[in-house]
Amino acid sequence: MFGQERIFSQKRILITGHCGFKGSWLSTWLTSLGAKVSGLSLEIPTNPSMFEATCLHENVDDIRADICAHETVFKTLTRVQPDFVFHLAAQPLVKLSYEHTINTWSSNLMGTVSLLEALRHYANSCIAVFITSDKCYDNSEWIWGYRETDVLGGPDPYSASKGAAELAIKSYVKSFFPANGPIRIGIGRAGNVIGGGDWAADRIVPDCIRAWSQGQVAELRSPQATRPWQHVLEPLSGYLNLAYYLYESANLHGEPFNFGPNLDQNYTVADVVSTMSDQWPGTKWKDVSMKTDGPYESGLLKLNCDKALAFLNWRATMNFEETLKMTISWYRSYYETPHQNMREVTLNQIEEYTTMARRRNQIWAQ
Repeated sequence: MFGQERIFSQKRILITGHCGFKGSWLSTWLTSLGAKVSGLSLEIPTNPSMFEATCLHENVDDIRADICAHETVFKTLTRVQPDFVFHLAAQPLVKLSYEHTINTWSSNLMGTVSLLEALRHYANSCIAVFITSDKCYDNSEWIWGYRETDVLGGPDPYSASKGAAELAIKSYVKSFFPANGPIRIGIGRAGNVIGGGDWAADRIVPDCIRAWSQGQVAELRSPQATRPWQHVLEPLSGYLNLAYYLYESANLHGEPFNFGPNLDQNYTVADVVSTMSDQWPGTKWKDVSMKTDGPYESGLLKLNCDKALAFLNWRATMNFEETLKMTISWYRSYYETPHQNMREVTLNQIEEYTTMARRRNQIWAQ
């Protein structure tokens, strides 16, 4: 792989939010590259969970702590002595942000500040990649993709908290982390990732899987809403590539990058469910959007990823059908094959993805 095994093998890596969906996939990928992974999370967020399904506790240093507890975060940094940090710990759900607003702001903003402050006093060199969200943009639902220079913000607590976290990162970079210093920081913006092992509430794929695995009808709240759908391995490859470039040079220090699918992959929730049902026979769904009176959710959101291509040689690898096929394959292995080794299934999908990227001449995969 393009520098990844050389860069990450035997390196000490701290992943915040390692018990979550994306954090579990990233932890698994990095351990497969020979990295020594430590994870800091408050708790396992769902039941079932990717973390437990893959027995990840057997392969990482599992640390349970609140990301907002600054002294604990600093002690963790001091003990782990990481060469790389990937910050994924967050309250990740838009709907839940209306119900648990203070927790959302605390986790997403002050959790980010807590880690930044700990890094400020960290004695060693370190590459830190902060993961925010595509929803950090002030979404006007226009038809072209948002660029990294567009206005940040958002109407809901989740989106606004992610925009605020970006401002905090920018402030710390300008105030405390010079380009010639020991800490280099990058920012990854991605959202609406799908893939096996996600059981979060109020996400279309987990909602469908929960219903279909029990022979029930899936309910769609916003079937015509459009999102930049991508498999979880797509942005993770971007985060790893960003870390690689930061390790090699300070030129991209403090820069944000979008990681999303090609702009021509414009699909609705209904498209996702229909395509998934082709891989899971006998499934049913219904539109309940007129029956719900929920909080605001955006209808259209696109990302422009030209910057990632220009500076990181990164672009999405899989098309829409491949993304959903790999996703459903993971869940069917979990539900249909008792005692299946889901870590092995996950590692096989990582290898399948990287092989596909290599065949399609992705520079990072060569």
